[in-house]
Amino acid sequence: MFSSGLSKELQTGRGTMDPLRSPPVLLTVSVFLLSVVPQGVTAGYKIGVGIADVTGPSAEIGFMGYAKMRQKGTGIHLRQFSRAFIFNDGKHRLVFVSVDCAMIANGLRKEVLARLKTAYGDLYTEQNVMLSGSHTHSTPGGYMQNLLFDLSILGFVRQTFAVLTSGIVKSVRKAHESMTRGSVFVTQGEVQGANINRSPTAYLANPPAERAKYRHDVDKTMVQLRLVRDDGTPLGAINWFAVHPTSMNNTNTLVSSDNVGYAAILFEQRMNPGRIIGKGPFVSAFASSNLGDVSPNVRGARCQFSGRPCDLHSSSCSGRKEMCIASGPGADMFESTRTIAIKLFSKAWELWNDKDSQEVTGPLGAIHQFVDMPSQQAKYFDHVTRKSVSVRGCLPAMGYSFAAGTTDGPGSFSFQQGMKTENPLWNAVRNFLASPSAADVACHGAKPVLLATGNMDFPFEWQPRIVSTQLALIGPVAIACVPGEFTTMSGRRLRGAVSEGVAEGGGQRPSYIIVAGLCNTYSDYITTPEEYEVQRYEGASTIYGPHTLTIYLSQYRKLAAALIKGSQLNRGPNPPDLWDDLVSFVTPVVFDTPKWSHNFGDCTEQPVDVAEPGVTVRAKFVAAHPRNNLTLGGTYLTVERFVGSSGQWVVVATDANWETRFYWIRLSPILGSSEALITWTVDPEVVPGKYRIRHFGSYKYIFGGIHPYHGSTHTFQVVNKGSDYKRLRH
Repeated sequence: MFSSGLSKELQTGRGTMDPLRSPPVLLTVSVFLLSVVPQGVTAGYKIGVGIADVTGPSAEIGFMGYAKMRQKGTGIHLRQFSRAFIFNDGKHRLVFVSVDCAMIANGLRKEVLARLKTAYGDLYTEQNVMLSGSHTHSTPGGYMQNLLFDLSILGFVRQTFAVLTSGIVKSVRKAHESMTRGSVFVTQGEVQGANINRSPTAYLANPPAERAKYRHDVDKTMVQLRLVRDDGTPLGAINWFAVHPTSMNNTNTLVSSDNVGYAAILFEQRMNPGRIIGKGPFVSAFASSNLGDVSPNVRGARCQFSGRPCDLHSSSCSGRKEMCIASGPGADMFESTRTIAIKLFSKAWELWNDKDSQEVTGPLGAIHQFVDMPSQQAKYFDHVTRKSVSVRGCLPAMGYSFAAGTTDGPGSFSFQQGMKTENPLWNAVRNFLASPSAADVACHGAKPVLLATGNMDFPFEWQPRIVSTQLALIGPVAIACVPGEFTTMSGRRLRGAVSEGVAEGGGQRPSYIIVAGLCNTYSDYITTPEEYEVQRYEGASTIYGPHTLTIYLSQYRKLAAALIKGSQLNRGPNPPDLWDDLVSFVTPVVFDTPKWSHNFGDCTEQPVDVAEPGVTVRAKFVAAHPRNNLTLGGTYLTVERFVGSSGQWVVVATDANWETRFYWIRLSPILGSSEALITWTVDPEVVPGKYRIRHFGSYKYIFGGIHPYHGSTHTFQVVNKGSDYKRLRH
């Protein structure tokens, strides 16, 4: 934590405040003051970056996010990565890791910290390590350990948990080993056309005077930290922006890091030209923020078949048996993903080249505390009665509208958003599992309880009671690591609470306050008390009751004040260890056999002889189950170009590239036979010449053992668009 001398250092800032760098509600407060430091003058930081492959089992494992049991992996669209950043001011360190996964869980973080302790002793601990999930909904699940989150995946998946753990640790290790003296710069700007509020009626329930302070009902600001070595070499960037990575919808079955993951790849490709994705020295993350009510599907919600507008409040279609689904901006989910990613990357690139960005100077520190949410009490100012009242947390519970899903991924026809009345039939089903007590019902107020998860402990804990809360300061930049999905207004209020806490501790208010979402623990959503009363999906999924946010505001205000003062906080209650209770109904890979009269790796469908930019080349191979070998740091496919001058084949794309897709197709579950379909859409900038596609895998022999195989297509020609293509084709 900070030393007691921090407050004095924080009060020596310089410069003037840009109103856009703080919530409008805080415009009158004093802030950290910065000036651009001349080239060659450093702030005294050592910084490091690292990236590692964390792509989980891509076949026959359910995805985490939409809770659709039928949404199981059938291949890869984009690989998953863990991106780590370390900051060291000579006294204290901070590790921020953005992971291409749905969210982070207590058990996952605990295992990561245990492995870091083995490697580095007390250098990296729960005090200074932040793990943030990007919140993509298209990656393998089964690693959360709380039953409700793993239920749709059929329980715990050790392979998913293992690859995330090892990959996160590896990315931190790379960042540790790359540490060098350098500078950190901060800047921000607005991104237009990339996000909308998917629950606008809930947002409108917030006080009009509060809403009037903001131009939009979602946060449009992207904040970037730029990391540069002392000699001017770019090292990395972290970009925080509030948007759900749900451009890939719940019909997708290819592992994908979605819009924010592709934005990161675009940035890294720009900075690491000619490098294989995930192998370059420059690392760029697009990390989650207060995205709770924010959708990338900017065309908004329409009824599935008729195309009519949905009912705004209930997100239903007038009783019709059709879903209310949001889409856009593209013609399909792939085009939408690409479009949003390009918008995010374009703004990040603009910020990277912003000559007005300011160097971060000043001390660094972090503070952490576990909190038992149902036992917490806080003060709440009621805007209606104009009185301050005492409120408390509730045992976890999910409301009826939770089952309705969102316009990004609708749930059951039987449920609608905004449900505030109970159904005797569903209550009977609920009571079979666990009945909420009268105190539970009273505590949750407007929420009709569908699942009383706080009373459900068979076979083990369904949702967490104990959450991780964490706050860090790097000079004038505050990072609030929050254990869930804060809505737009919840995030704005949290920034205000952090600012107030810093002032209460005797420091100058931060110029930049970042909400780092889905961090360390996942406890679903956090709405404002006013949004909670509306009981849209987000309110129904605010599990500790109407004053969940009120408790968090009090907690982060306390963390901020303690961090400034250098006060010691108690560690808080330890989350339960669930290892001995975990169950899994995921079937293992038993064996693989090749297609009749073939060997593994045989190419059964050759690509076209000639292709030009824009053409999608296809090839099929006799394959085995991808779960036999996750090829971490490797690939299931390569697209290679023959370089005549050296007589060698050079890899131009892998299964991490946007232009490739790897489909795994089960032919016979009884015989254990399968095939791989590989597609490559020829990029306009590709170099003409001879090409081939290769497939890599491992098969499981019926009598034991896993053995590698590979296969290759014949060569085909890539030519420039136009006459050469026509001549060679005809």
